[in-house]
Amino acid sequence: MSTSRDGYGHWQRIPTRWADNDVYGHVNNVVHYAFMDTVINTWLIAAGLDIQAGQEIGLCVESHCNYRASVSFPDALDAGLRVGHLGRSSVRYEVGFFLEGSDDVVAEGHFVHVFVDRTTRKPVEIPAGLRAAMQGLVVEA
Repeated sequence: MSTSRDGYGHWQRIPTRWADNDVYGHVNNVVHYAFMDTVINTWLIAAGLDIQAGQEIGLCVESHCNYRASVSFPDALDAGLRVGHLGRSSVRYEVGFFLEGSDDVVAEGHFVHVFVDRTTRKPVEIPAGLRAAMQGLVVEA
């Protein structure tokens, strides 16, 4: 994954909270996964995915995070989002976390969503409008 801000097409600021710190005085590792989930789903909603009543939903089937530096409350993070792979029914989102206003990556990870029918849970094609929006975040190989 890229450790440069230039490699991401969408940005969202994420403030840390006092409760995010663990007993060791830094943002706990599981919080980064919640941050990834937040930036991805915020983007999906803005791109038109109806998470409440839409027939297609994205289920996380894989996630991973590499930690490069410690973060503590009250730090804020700039979360960069891009698409590393876009398949027929699946997408790999890649997220880079940078300290607010810094070029230093503190963590980077990915989520893989498989889009399924809300009722049957069988894989379906990513809806055309959403696919078009995702294309705008695809990383050129």
